[in-house]
Amino acid sequence: MPNDTYLAVFLGSKTSPQMQAWEALPEAERKAREQEGMAAWRVWASCHQGATVAMGGPLGKTKRTSAKGVADIANEMGAFMVVRAESHEAAAKMFENHPHFTIFPGEAVEIMPVLPIPGA
Repeated sequence: MPNDTYLAVFLGSKTSPQMQAWEALPEAERKAREQEGMAAWRVWASCHQGATVAMGGPLGKTKRTSAKGVADIANEMGAFMVVRAESHEAAAKMFENHPHFTIFPGEAVEIMPVLPIPGA
């Protein structure tokens, strides 16, 4: 991959104060905020369409495979996408005020460069 490629991982804990407040909302209010959030997410995606390499998507339950075998685990990763930007800073700025944490109960988006495979 070119060195202008970045992985964005959307994070949120199921036990965070944001999630607890979200779950405490009356169902009708939560559904309205979900619709507002998805509309805002579509606007964000449209504005950054040219920088999107892979839209990615929501992530399901996690299994960890290690020398000890396969185990079910929990983590805070909720979704991912791949973007292109002129710099790491520019990639991070793309996610400022993102609906993931301004409307939805997500906590953050972590952005990291996708590095070339050594020796490839």
